[in-house]
Amino acid sequence: NDVLILGNTDKALKLFQDLKHSEWTGFNPIGVFSFRQDYDRFVYSGGLDDAMEIVHKQKINKVYVVINQDNIEQADQVIKSLADTTCSTVIIPELFSHDFLYSRVEDINGTPIIPIIDTRLTGINTLLKRIEDICFALVILLLISPILIGISIAIKLTSKGPVFFKQTRYGLNGKPILVYKFRSMNVMENGTKVTQAIKNDPRLTPIGGFLRRTSLDELPQFFNVLLGSMSVVGPRPHAAAHNEEYRKLITGYMLRHKVKPGITGLAQIRGWRGETDTLDKMEKRVECDLEYIRTWSLLLDIKIIFLTVFKGFINKAAY
Repeated sequence: NDVLILGNTDKALKLFQDLKHSEWTGFNPIGVFSFRQDYDRFVYSGGLDDAMEIVHKQKINKVYVVINQDNIEQADQVIKSLADTTCSTVIIPELFSHDFLYSRVEDINGTPIIPIIDTRLTGINTLLKRIEDICFALVILLLISPILIGISIAIKLTSKGPVFFKQTRYGLNGKPILVYKFRSMNVMENGTKVTQAIKNDPRLTPIGGFLRRTSLDELPQFFNVLLGSMSVVGPRPHAAAHNEEYRKLITGYMLRHKVKPGITGLAQIRGWRGETDTLDKMEKRVECDLEYIRTWSLLLDIKIIFLTVFKGFINKAAY
């Protein structure tokens, strides 16, 4: 089955190479053709007129039309012309500079739409994840109740101050929530400037370093899960001050708030937890968070919980 790619972008050239190296599909890409008349003859097989001539003379099974902001009107005419042939037409939109978070084709009463910034967690999936959260949170809280009591007593005996620390974080859709943690420091930072914990941080309480390394300071967040402000699995909630800093530096940073924040997540089991002392580390964490949102499933959540328990519970990067 001969196929033809029409477009003058890197995506069109990449599609040609992908099809060329995917012989199992049964498609035979005969070339990439440009919308422009002044095309690079070393890169493209021909121009728009050449492509249409081949379509009408040869038995072309399918035409891939890569649409960008420069060729919308031409593409519209091409699609109308292809409707007068027997070959299939596939359009590939390249109208945006950012990556798609979770794209799919939907239909509203016959009008095709393509959501490009969205999540799988809608409709019945939202209910399924909520049921999952409640079940896991209740079971875990029941199992760890002796540990919660022990840590509370240890905190009161080794330092002055409350057992729990409530910090403002961004939750679902960027709305502020109060996240519960065991207090591990002698300071209660929750303002416009929050300094991340570092190795041998002098602000740590006598047992604060242990609580952080073992992630035991996060255990009270299972109460957040029961209250509905967090999930067991999801992107970790960052301090509001850090959000305001990194949203200016990392494209797509705020998209991680399309779902509820979690106690553990894909970034954590891949080792991107603890101190994010470089922009690159935070970018890796955000990359994992967006991958989680794109590929969410109940099976993925269970896998992350399993790996958190057996792999990611203790981490040397957490101070």
